[in-house]
Amino acid sequence: MKIELFNAPGCESCATALVELQAVATTVSGVEWCEVNVLDSLDRAVDLGVLTLPALAIDGELVFASLPTPEKLRRALLQRTGHD
Repeated sequence: MKIELFNAPGCESCATALVELQAVATTVSGVEWCEVNVLDSLDRAVDLGVLTLPALAIDGELVFASLPTPEKLRRALLQRTGHD
């Protein structure tokens, strides 16, 4: 399962989110974490429908258009792995 955190350089909420959400993601086996600089990958972000930052996609689908709580991310990941 691939998680993409869309962010921008200098975004304080992105930096805070990165630490908390990555910590949660690493507790679920089989997760690949990827940070996507929206300035470098604008076309990808637009294709997924990213309108605000930070945003989070799982397996190529925009699941969180705005910042999820760590618990919401954990629940979403466990649901996708069938461990809900």
